[in-house]
Amino acid sequence: MRLLQSTKVIDGTCEICGKSSPDISTTLRVCGDCVRDRFDEAKPHIEAAHGEVRARYGLPETMPSDPNGIQCDMCGNACKIPEDGVGLCGIVENDSGKLVRKLGTSERGLLNWYQDSIPTNCVSAWCCAGSSGAGYPKWCRTPRGDIGYNNLAVFIGSCTSNCLFCQNSSFRELTVKRKPVMSARELAGKADEDVGCICYFGGDPASQMPFVIESARLALKAAEEDERILRVCLETNLSMNRSSLEEFAELSMKSGGGIKADLKSWSPEILYALSGIKYHTTYENFKLIGYRQEERPEVPFARASTLLVPGYVDEEEIRGIASFIADINPTIPYSLLAFHPLYYMSDMPRLMEEEANKFLEICEEEGLERARLGNPWLIT
Repeated sequence: MRLLQSTKVIDGTCEICGKSSPDISTTLRVCGDCVRDRFDEAKPHIEAAHGEVRARYGLPETMPSDPNGIQCDMCGNACKIPEDGVGLCGIVENDSGKLVRKLGTSERGLLNWYQDSIPTNCVSAWCCAGSSGAGYPKWCRTPRGDIGYNNLAVFIGSCTSNCLFCQNSSFRELTVKRKPVMSARELAGKADEDVGCICYFGGDPASQMPFVIESARLALKAAEEDERILRVCLETNLSMNRSSLEEFAELSMKSGGGIKADLKSWSPEILYALSGIKYHTTYENFKLIGYRQEERPEVPFARASTLLVPGYVDEEEIRGIASFIADINPTIPYSLLAFHPLYYMSDMPRLMEEEANKFLEICEEEGLERARLGNPWLIT
């Protein structure tokens, strides 16, 4: 296997059914249909692909599940880490029989940060207070949002997934180097009077929730003392444990922020193929935030998105996700994201316009009132 650098589309061949198509990943070597319908046969190919990717970064080739290991309860992976081993995220270790979180503690986080002008290119910008003006004047400074202010973007340098299509794969450089590191108080200090919101993304914040919660808490405390608006938001696969989500949700709700969930697929088989994980927490966690939507309807609290990976995230996947969201609350904003060929899926095709329109129709059929294509400039 090689890390593809070009974006030339290459036909892949399914090792199970023999079909060849540009919608079959040359890294996975199994088609989406066989992943769902013949998973037992597809599983060895999936695990081989993810194992080689993980090994490149010094991560376990398979999910740590040592029966004599120590179980980590920070996320839905529930890694059972062997002695002197490391969890899938790369920042939790079994150090001589003791579970040790090296980074992502309430004191220290592994991250990069920067400030960018509002309105931002955030997936949820179209419905958030900062970029759209939703909830003015309580949650933002002008009817058009916090124009003239900045977003403090916090790029978390670790993740609980192993997505072959990762759109922000540079986070792995931070995981490997374990730097740069910043204290929660230092990061909170970056949310100065020019900052209207903080957004934690990555990687995935689920891998460093103690740090995320503490830095957000400190920043909000300072803003409250100064009597200024400051929202805190999360972009996440929602794999964190429930107590961490509940704690951050309170901070976000009270600040006028929101939580954008990355719902990668509906079927667990496709999730395993694309991301190498078996989350049992994501959809239950989404219910937790989704059912709180009515508490603050003027600024949507729960938001969701799905990357439309050709050949894998198809009509069946979108119908399942859309129906699930609509059953919770049909007003939850849902962004369908056109696929950009990157990382270990850089030889895959882009999304076609007719496919995008069909997916939007499915969302409407399932009852969603606020579904949109988040990045139409990427479709062909």
